[in-house]
Amino acid sequence: MNNYANTQMVEKLDAIFPLKPEIKNAFLNINRKEFVPESFIFQAYIIDSLPLANDSTISSPLTVAKMTTYLEIDKNVDSILEIGCGSGYQSAILSQLIRRVFAVERIRSLVIETKNRFKKLNIHNINLKYDDGTIGWKNYAPFDRILFSASSSEIPETLFEQLNENGILLAPILKENREIITQFKKQNGKIYKKEIEECKFVPVKKGKE
Repeated sequence: MNNYANTQMVEKLDAIFPLKPEIKNAFLNINRKEFVPESFIFQAYIIDSLPLANDSTISSPLTVAKMTTYLEIDKNVDSILEIGCGSGYQSAILSQLIRRVFAVERIRSLVIETKNRFKKLNIHNINLKYDDGTIGWKNYAPFDRILFSASSSEIPETLFEQLNENGILLAPILKENREIITQFKKQNGKIYKKEIEECKFVPVKKGKE
């Protein structure tokens, strides 16, 4: 369900970073307030990241809009894997655009909260599991898209193996004290890299908490 404050946030986003109609509709359909901790509810519609448990964050709506756009989602994209689901906001946006969303989160408390949130919001096309996201989710591979929602200095080879031919992996890559949104495309079994823009994410961590 949409509301006025969420609509105003989306219009502001669209003015800063023009959104494709289908992406704009996804943001209008998903109320960011539902994904923000109670203690920060009064900041639900600001275009900034907000803290979650264990040094995690809910990304800025602007960052989510950019990452969603750079995934280059079209009618041929059927499945995506998100690594670092957090509160589930990014996955919820993607659930409006892609038939099957798979997400991995390493913090148990966030997994429990987020599963309950998806159930409350009647979002049924997201599969979320508690695990180390850096190993991916082989049972459902290959994926048309893979999204890192945390920064990393490198991408584990196993994730490229779980990426479909002509698929895209998008990640914030650490490079010389900067974080750069980087798009990797798999074509004829080879990976081609394209740096897009600087960004700010929490670092990816291995293992589970």
